[in-house]
Amino acid sequence: MLDRINITYTQIARAKKVLGRKIDIMEVCGTHTVSIFRTGLRDAFPEGLKLLSGPGCPVCITDQGYIDAVLAMADRDDCIIATYGDMIRVPGRKGSLERKTNRANIKIILSAEDTLNLAKQNPDKKIVFVAVGFETTAPATAVVVNEAIRQNIKNLFIFSNHKMVVPAMKALLSEKNHKIDAFMCPGHVSVIIGSDAYKPIVEQFKKPCVVAGFEPMQIIDAIAEICKQLADGTPAVASVYPAAVTPAGNRTAQKIIDETFDAVDGYWRGLGKIPKSTLKLKEKFSGFDAEKQLGVQFIPEEDLTGCRCGEVLCGLIDPPDCELFAKSCTPDTPVGPCMVSSEGACAAWFKYARKKRRNK
Repeated sequence: MLDRINITYTQIARAKKVLGRKIDIMEVCGTHTVSIFRTGLRDAFPEGLKLLSGPGCPVCITDQGYIDAVLAMADRDDCIIATYGDMIRVPGRKGSLERKTNRANIKIILSAEDTLNLAKQNPDKKIVFVAVGFETTAPATAVVVNEAIRQNIKNLFIFSNHKMVVPAMKALLSEKNHKIDAFMCPGHVSVIIGSDAYKPIVEQFKKPCVVAGFEPMQIIDAIAEICKQLADGTPAVASVYPAAVTPAGNRTAQKIIDETFDAVDGYWRGLGKIPKSTLKLKEKFSGFDAEKQLGVQFIPEEDLTGCRCGEVLCGLIDPPDCELFAKSCTPDTPVGPCMVSSEGACAAWFKYARKKRRNK
C-alpha cells in the first residue's frame, strides 16, 4: 500500500512540474466525492492537487422546472407520485414533496419495480414514476415499461429525466470549465456504458479519463494514472476498476436502453440545455409518457434562491464559496439539492469539512 501511495505522490509531483501549475481533477461521481471525504483522501494529497466535484449526483443536476412539474402533479387528486427517497426533499418553488407527505398520494419506493405493484393496487389512480438517474438506473425503468405492457397495466406513467454522463462531460469542457485537466470517471455508470464510452472526451479534448471504483486504493491508483498521463502528455481512457468495468460495458443493459428510450436535448442544473443528454420514452411507448398523457408542463426555470449548486456541479466553486452554505442552507433546511442528496457535494462538505477548509 505504501508503495502505491508513494508512486501516486511521485506522479503528482511530475505532473505539477510538467504543467507548471496546480492540477484540477474532477471526480464526476457523487459517490467518489463522499468516499474521498469520508476516507480523508482530500486532505491526504499534497498541495497543488485540486479535486473538483462534478455533475455526478442525479438528484443534484435535476433542473428546477422538473421539480416544479413533479410538485404540480402531486397536487392532483388523480395521481400517486412514486419516487426514490432522495428526491423527496429537493426544494422547488412551492416547497418540496416532503412538505406534501400529509397527502396519501406520495410514495417512497426502493426500486422501479415497486411502481408496478402500486399501479395494480390502485387501478383508479395514475401512478407517476419520478424516473431520475444516469445510465445506471435507466435499464430498470425500461424493464418496468416493458413489464407493464406484458401485464396490461395502463395506469403507470413515466416522468423520465434519466441523464447521460458523457454529454455532460463534453458540455463542461466546451462551455463551463476549461480548467479541468482530467476526469475520474464514475464506476457505477461505467459498468453499464463501458470505459470506451469516454474515448470521445480524450479524442476531442485531450483529457485523461480514468474509471475508478470507490475504495481508497482504487481512487489513489486513479490519481496516479491520471497524473502519469498528464506528465507524459499521453491522455487516454484507462480503468483501475477492471473487476466491474469492461471496455464495452453491459451490452444487455445498453440494448434495453436503446430499445426503450431516445436521447433528446435536456436541461441540467448549472449546465443548461445539453444536446442529446436526456433519455425520453420512444414514441411507441408514448402511452406511458407522463408528459404526453398527463399534460405535464416541464418549463426550464432559473433558481432564484441564491443557491449556487449549479456552480458547484460545474467545479467552478467549492460549497463554502456559496453565501448560503452552513447558514440558511443546512441538511435540516436545504435550499438546494446539493445539500439534500447523500451524494451531494454540499452535504459532503457540511458533514466532513465545514470546520476546516483547505485551499489548494
